[in-house]
Parts: sequence; C-alpha cells; structure tokens
Amino acid sequence: MQKLIRITTVPSSLRTLLRGQSRFMSKYYQVIGVSGDGDALREVHQNEGIQTHVVEMTRTITPLKDLKATYQLYKFFKTEKPFIVHTHTPKAGTLGMLAARLAKVPHRLHTIAGLPLLEARGNKRKLLDAVEKFTYSCATKILPNSFGLESIIINNKYTTADKLLVIGNGSSNGIDTKHYDTSLVSEATKTELKQSLGISENDVVFIFIGRIVKDKGVNELVNAFNSLSKKQLHCKLILVGPSENHLDPLLPETEAIIKDNNRILAVGLQKDIRPYVAVSHVLTFPSYREGFPNVVLQCSCMNLPCIVSNINGCNEVIEDQVNGLIIPVKNEKALEEAMQFMIDHPEKRKAMIQHSRPRILERYEQEYVWNELLNYYKSLN
Repeated sequence: MQKLIRITTVPSSLRTLLRGQSRFMSKYYQVIGVSGDGDALREVHQNEGIQTHVVEMTRTITPLKDLKATYQLYKFFKTEKPFIVHTHTPKAGTLGMLAARLAKVPHRLHTIAGLPLLEARGNKRKLLDAVEKFTYSCATKILPNSFGLESIIINNKYTTADKLLVIGNGSSNGIDTKHYDTSLVSEATKTELKQSLGISENDVVFIFIGRIVKDKGVNELVNAFNSLSKKQLHCKLILVGPSENHLDPLLPETEAIIKDNNRILAVGLQKDIRPYVAVSHVLTFPSYREGFPNVVLQCSCMNLPCIVSNINGCNEVIEDQVNGLIIPVKNEKALEEAMQFMIDHPEKRKAMIQHSRPRILERYEQEYVWNELLNYYKSLN
C-alpha cells in the first residue's frame, strides 16, 4: 500500500481540519499524520486509526527552529518513502514542501485554506510573498480550497494557473451533515443553555464562532452589536472561540465592551458548538480573509442564515438575500445594518432558512469532498 503523509503545524489542525478524512483515506493508502506534539495528536491516532509522528513546528518566523524541523521532516521522508506528502497550514506547507522536494517525494501537495499574508504590509509582506512563492515552487500541485482563493493566487502571481486545482466545489474537508443537524439538540438542552446564558424567548440571538481575533472582524462585530444593543432591547451576541492575544489581539476598547455589555456572551472555546448554534438565529462572520470557512458551512447546515463579509469562500457559500447577507469587509455600519435587517424582517430570515441546509447537502457533503480528493490522488502516477 502506498504511503500518504498529511502534515499540519499544530495537532489540533490535524484533528479538526481533517476530521474523518484520514480514516477514510486509510482504506486506500497507509496514512501517517505529522504535526507538533499534544493530546490532539494522540486523539488523531486513536480516532482516525492512523500512525502519527511528531515534528515540532512554530507558527511564527523562527529560522533555527524551522531549519531543525525541515531536517527532521527530510529524514522522516527518506525513511518512509511516501508516494504523496500533503500539507495544510502555512508553516507546515513551507517546511513540508521543502523537505519533500529535497527527499524527492514524487507528489507534493499543499492545500491553501486562507492567506494570512494578505493583511501584512511593507517589508513583512514582501518577505511573506517570497516565502509563499517558494512554498509553491517546491510543490507539484497547489490545492486552494475555494475558487476565490485560486483567483487571488493567480492575481498575486504566486504560481501559474496550471499548478492549481480546486477539489469539488471547494472546502478542505466538506461537512458532516449528519453531525451538524439541529434535530440532534434536544429541547431540554436548548432550554437549559438559554437559561444559563440569560436568553429570553423574545431575543434575536446572533452568534460568532471562531478565533476571537482582529482578522475575523471581531472589533467591527463587537462595535456594531454594541451600537445595535443600545437601540434594540431584545438581542444577544454569543462569541464562541478562543482569543489569541499573542498572535492577533483585539483592540483594548473591544475587550472593554465585551466585558461591560451584558448582552455580549463570551463563552470561550467549546468542544461542541451545536447547542450554541441551535439557540441562535443568525451567524455573524465578518472575517477579513478566509480560505473556505467551515463555520459558515456548519451554521448553514444547522439552518442559520449568515451575515458574511464579501470575501472568497464566504461569498461562495452564501448568496446575498437567499441564504444570508453579504456585506463589505471591515464595514461596521453595514454590519450593524445587516443585523438590524435580520431583526426587522423575521419573515425574510425564515425564508433564508429554507435555502440554508439544502444548499450544503447539495454542494459540500463530506463524503463527496473526500471522494473528489481521492479521485485526484488516484490520478497520480
């Protein structure tokens, strides 16, 4: 059986981004998962039933550590002799593709699920652009996980169009539509959660799910909701996710509003988001950049209309006024107006629900995405 090595920088990405996919692929390849150490890597070994291997990588620019990690990956590839090395996340992509090229791995694939460098400026941007081009040059194929991302890569001249391939309709892993189903959250669970969060029957509940960071548009979201909540008595905003103050902190004023506005419910990282989605009415996701946003798939699949920024991925899942609203990036006023629209037009909101889950079932079902990727793997020789 040919070997397939999948690499992410940190183990939580291997566990979450590719949940179920490694187990599926292991029917056709000997799959090995590689990332930094941690409980999440042990979970991958247990849940996916695959071999795992530790190589510590950082998410920032650390030349000596990066060199060490590249050498460890190179040695590992020389020993294992994989048919395919497939990397995800920026640092794993750069180090993994370089090491795989040096080890003469025949098929070197890197999935692009967003370009953090698009927000960088000046010399930092130049450096990151150079690294991006270098990563692509070491790969044999680049897999952007949305058509919009494919266009951005071509426009930035990171590589040529013939080196790019979008799998299926986009998305790295599709969505488990059987898991993200509102019918699986009991009325008792919803009632209990509403009581614990202080949500009344009259409240229109907005939810944000993701890292609580600047790049996800959280500063704009908190300001827009804060303004809205002064005019609207019956609304709440649930913030689900971890903060990353060391990487991409919120403004101090935003932190103060979250603390002071008792209608903003910051619940932190949750292992199961479904109960929180089930008590909400609208997803608000004003991100600056994405590859292909899983949270928009998950919430749409659970019948939530979505307010999203007009960026690749988001504008491929959401059609304006059909299954949600699309607003300009970094536009606080437009975001507040979109939330106000969802409060003022409950019948429009309900009509959007009719197009939410069916659209996901049709285009992004997990096994469809897995099979499309498998077909590509099988085409390699």
